[in-house]
Amino acid sequence: MWIKIIVVFAMLAVLFNLFKALSHLVRGDKTDSEKVLKSLIWRLVFTIALLVSLYAASYFGLIAPHGLPQVAPPSAPAP
Repeated sequence: MWIKIIVVFAMLAVLFNLFKALSHLVRGDKTDSEKVLKSLIWRLVFTIALLVSLYAASYFGLIAPHGLPQVAPPSAPAP
């Protein structure tokens, strides 16, 4: 359960930094271009950290992929 909460907060941090960069981009000042770059770098850092933590959690067995449900093939009609 804790892993899911951490993943949700990491994804919210990624979205926050993405929209923060968008707001700086829309303003368009000279100093805002540096803020856009910093926000996008933080977004990239959070995304990489999220992916690495998901791979590590899967490797150590903290989370398990569930896959698609198995569907039985239709049975052949009797001749």
